[in-house]
Amino acid sequence: MLRSEFELILNQTLSPNRFKDYAPNGLQVEGKKEICRVVTGVTASQALIDKAVEYKADAIFVHHGYFWKGESPQITGMKYKRVSALIKNDINLYGYHLPLDAHPTLGNNAGLADGIGLVNRVGLQAGVPLEEAIGLVGELEEAMNADQFKGLVEKVVDRSVLFECVNDNKIQRVALCTGGAQGYIEQAASMGADVFITGEVSEQTIHIAREMGIHFIAAGHHATERFGAQSIAKFLSEDHGLEATFIDIDNPA
Repeated sequence: MLRSEFELILNQTLSPNRFKDYAPNGLQVEGKKEICRVVTGVTASQALIDKAVEYKADAIFVHHGYFWKGESPQITGMKYKRVSALIKNDINLYGYHLPLDAHPTLGNNAGLADGIGLVNRVGLQAGVPLEEAIGLVGELEEAMNADQFKGLVEKVVDRSVLFECVNDNKIQRVALCTGGAQGYIEQAASMGADVFITGEVSEQTIHIAREMGIHFIAAGHHATERFGAQSIAKFLSEDHGLEATFIDIDNPA
């Protein structure tokens, strides 16, 4: 399909205009006009670009692209190597940040919630529709003890997690926001969650969890944000007939 049609499909699906974001959503680096083969991934690192070149991809779709607010506008050093590799190989780069977190079926949060088995989902921000909310709150069909729940999350993200268990209460109401969203822990507590899951942890996060009586899990920024790129690859392949594949560049963070 044409590059313009590809971006239209992504924009109609992910609705980037609903979000005030930290980087441009959509086409970030222009490549060839026709797109047949697509690589999706979490971050537009050099390693992902190199894999896309090997795969002979026409486009790369990522959650973490380029041109973030506050970063240097100079295309030098590492950024030059990345951008020049895209241009030399005529590969389009598409980045969708908050829209990919928030999508209610294809998003990072939705994918993590699906794996855990959450029902009755609402937005983490009170009064914000689920499709526009950064994060969500849902319920397990049956309450679990802390060890059972930790094991479930580790199975879903396929890695060990940091788990701060603050009491003996069972877990049923779960709040989550993938990536570096540890700052939402107080919002999660105010929504009545028994546990808050995100990717990263800060020093103060543990104190907040203990003092507010909410279990806390840091399951990895990268690990919690693979779901959206995986879902987009499946969506592009099954719904639009493109050859799309997710490539995971391992990152312990």
